[in-house]
Amino acid sequence: MSLLTIDEPAAPVHHAPWSAQHPVWALGFRPFYILTAAFAALAVPLWLAQYFGWLSWPHGGLGWHAHEMVYGMAIAVIVGFLFTAGRAWTNLPTPRGAHLAFLAGVWLAGRGAMLAAPPLAAAVVDLLFLPLAAWPLYRVLKQSGNKRNLFLVFLLGLLTLANALFHGATLGWVAMSPLTPVHGAILVIVIIEAVIGGRVIPMFTNNGAPGSKPVVRPRYDKVALGLTVAASIAYVLPLPGAIAAALMMAAACAMLVRLAGWQPQRTLHVPLLWILHVGYAWIALGFALLSLAALGFGTASAGFHALAVGSMAGLIIGMMTRTTLGHTGRMLKTGRYEPLMYLLIQAGAMLRVLAQFALFDWRNGALLASGVCWSLSFLLFLLVYTPYLWRARIDGREG
Repeated sequence: MSLLTIDEPAAPVHHAPWSAQHPVWALGFRPFYILTAAFAALAVPLWLAQYFGWLSWPHGGLGWHAHEMVYGMAIAVIVGFLFTAGRAWTNLPTPRGAHLAFLAGVWLAGRGAMLAAPPLAAAVVDLLFLPLAAWPLYRVLKQSGNKRNLFLVFLLGLLTLANALFHGATLGWVAMSPLTPVHGAILVIVIIEAVIGGRVIPMFTNNGAPGSKPVVRPRYDKVALGLTVAASIAYVLPLPGAIAAALMMAAACAMLVRLAGWQPQRTLHVPLLWILHVGYAWIALGFALLSLAALGFGTASAGFHALAVGSMAGLIIGMMTRTTLGHTGRMLKTGRYEPLMYLLIQAGAMLRVLAQFALFDWRNGALLASGVCWSLSFLLFLLVYTPYLWRARIDGREG
């Protein structure tokens, strides 16, 4: 079964009666998509207000911003998605009801602690979420014998380790910049995106873009993924600049060649598809920018914002809309607002990357415009999709 094919399982999942529970706690994607969109819409304006000196608080700063974009926004949607996918892969129940509400509460407690608690207390609370979320996913994969997707639990473990290193560096216990483990976490998420993209984007394109015949080459895909992992390791270690640059550029080229085989040009009139292709393309651009930075041209920040805003957020908004429509019983068809959400994210990503190369006055304007585009995109998702996520499926099915 494909990694992101998360339609309803063929046989019923046996658990306590769900009809007595609120629909928002029926399946993992529901509360975590709402929380992701709300947090994303608020966190960037909060950071910009501090950056420009309009607001200050003792525990904010660049470290908070970088950490929360990964361990606040991205991790929430990843966990919600994996709980939903895990049920379909295994036909076993993933957290729901009180268990799901508890995990959402732990995530919220982490966000509050990172915003207001002393660093040590914030670390303790924030570090709870990922292990508590990874365990039920591991349990159902192990119980069902689904070895193919166990690597995701391993990657969640790497994300937990990176989070622990971030807090250790913040507290002065680990001799590194707190941004280094956050960058490592972004690269782990990029690896997840690379694997997931290869499994579903060609399939979605074949099913949804008339006249398309995406080419999937398993051997080449393994090489491309291997280069992505090698480039990520080269940055984290770090390897000497020339070696790291070569690996990162090779990964960028491999991602582009892989994407070209999926026929992105056939998706231009299908927003649910082109947003995934464009999000994947940002992976290549991000590694290319990191490669240039390793040689002394530009900054690594430009590359990481391409990976985080362009790729990560682009794929997140694309998959959140797609899976919400499918798992609430609606047609996989966009209305008037989805293309606007996608375009706003892309505009925000381009402005944020360009801001790294702009002169001071232009940089500030680009940062503000990027933040406005970002927040409007997630606010639109929140306004349009919260009613879908809050109510039961329109077809009467569970989930």
